[in-house]
Amino acid sequence: MSYKLVVCDMDGTLLTSNHKISDYTADIIKQIENKGVKFIIATGRPYLDARHYRDSLKLKSFLITSNGARAHDEENTPIVVENIPKELVKRLLAYDVGKDIHRNIYLNDDWIIEHEIEGLVEFHRESGYSFSIDNLDKYKNEEAAKVFFLGKNEDIENLEKNMEKEFQKDLSITISSPFCLEFMKKGVNKAETLKKVLKILNIKPEEVIAFGDSMNDYEMLSLVGKPFIMGNANQRLMDVLSNVEVVGNNNEDGIGKKLKEIFILKSGM
Repeated sequence: MSYKLVVCDMDGTLLTSNHKISDYTADIIKQIENKGVKFIIATGRPYLDARHYRDSLKLKSFLITSNGARAHDEENTPIVVENIPKELVKRLLAYDVGKDIHRNIYLNDDWIIEHEIEGLVEFHRESGYSFSIDNLDKYKNEEAAKVFFLGKNEDIENLEKNMEKEFQKDLSITISSPFCLEFMKKGVNKAETLKKVLKILNIKPEEVIAFGDSMNDYEMLSLVGKPFIMGNANQRLMDVLSNVEVVGNNNEDGIGKKLKEIFILKSGM
């Protein structure tokens, strides 16, 4: 198979645990781009945050962000804008998540939280993108790209079980990390938005390679012709996609090495 596009999650996948793209992997991405292979980032992060990393790679490419609630073309024009309806945002923000769970909301390019969380600034320091602190109840009558909850692993697991009972029929629900439970408009995920991008690019799903590490990558990995799971991936993802090849972890250039193997070594370059 001649693959035409690589689509890649960011956190735990393209990015190291220091939230950077290694020089090695960046160089391999540039090499495959020079061979005519397109490279797209697909992430749960918001557009402005992800755009920094795409631009750091000097790529002119599409971007899929907010778990598919947003997509931009190569000219940075929005091509997908999917919002949670106001009445469902209101229900999500009214849900009693307990005192140890932190509520978050994405409104277009704005990320709003109720108070600063330890480690959150460091998570986004590389891109320079940051949150605003405000009372989220002010936004209960707004549409939102995404509403999500941060907490300890066991608290998020319990919250997911409880909230699924109330919201599963109305919203898309996913886990982007063991400590993050996310809600988008019903039917929104990375795969559905990738389908729209592929139609524009005239590329078939079987001509696509994808990398991911968590359950918000499940649909995307299930869609493409050649999926890969990171060695550091969430065990839950590995279990549901047990037939998918596991590559090296995100701190050992797992993506760069696999792309080199597929596009450079096999081509004799």
